[in-house]
Amino acid sequence: MKKKLKPYNIIRILICVFVLFLIVFPFAWLFLSTFKLQKDIIKWPPTLWPKAWTIKNYIQVWSRIPLATYIKNTVIFAGIVSVCSALLDSLAGYAFARLEFKGKETIFNIVLLTMLIPFQIIMIPLYLELHTFGILNTYIGLILPRAASAYGMFFMRSFYMGLPKSLEEAARIDGMNEFGIYTKIMFPLCKPAFVTFFIFCLTSNWNDLIYPLMMTNSTKMRTLSAGLAMFVGEGVRETGPALAGALISMLPLLILYCFAQEFFVEGIAVSGMKE
Repeated sequence: MKKKLKPYNIIRILICVFVLFLIVFPFAWLFLSTFKLQKDIIKWPPTLWPKAWTIKNYIQVWSRIPLATYIKNTVIFAGIVSVCSALLDSLAGYAFARLEFKGKETIFNIVLLTMLIPFQIIMIPLYLELHTFGILNTYIGLILPRAASAYGMFFMRSFYMGLPKSLEEAARIDGMNEFGIYTKIMFPLCKPAFVTFFIFCLTSNWNDLIYPLMMTNSTKMRTLSAGLAMFVGEGVRETGPALAGALISMLPLLILYCFAQEFFVEGIAVSGMKE
């Protein structure tokens, strides 16, 4: 016999459908708008479907700016930063969660306090520091200041705090050192949290505008966000190419999330800010 839907379940389904619509609609509008003419994008009232389909926006975004170079710079910058940050923050999170050393709580509290400092406050001193070292407008200058983060240490520490201590105690009894415990026992268990933070870090750096724009002064070193900003500025508003570039920029992250969705959801569920 078929089960009848209760009014409560019907309301839940309607709410879920509404929330799904709110999430999907902007992506659908972005995709369809990349095939519109400029006048159709900015006209009022707006329309969802293009009146005349065109690929002119994609042609312009590839011809007007060195998009391939921007993509390469973004992959190098965001990819290396995400890998380094995930590894270093995982090591630091393990140390703060499982090791006992003098001043551990004080150091961790200082690390957390750095999360309260807006980037706008340190951006000029950071610029002067990189200028002094002569690494402005280089990959090293882009990557080094982002190689670790306080949020990553807090995130990974929260995961390690939830693991049973009997695992490392048994390994120590067997004579395994701390690095061996981390690499052979703890790191395999933290794979969901590691992948989750990697996606967070990659997304943040991939879409960052102010930091790469400030640390680079040549076209060949700019990232996607900085390059696409050329289409929308004071006195310039080429919405079509900007939307086409935004869609191209978004696709790699969307594909990555589709492949890593299982780890992402599991990492969010198990990390849960355990303390």
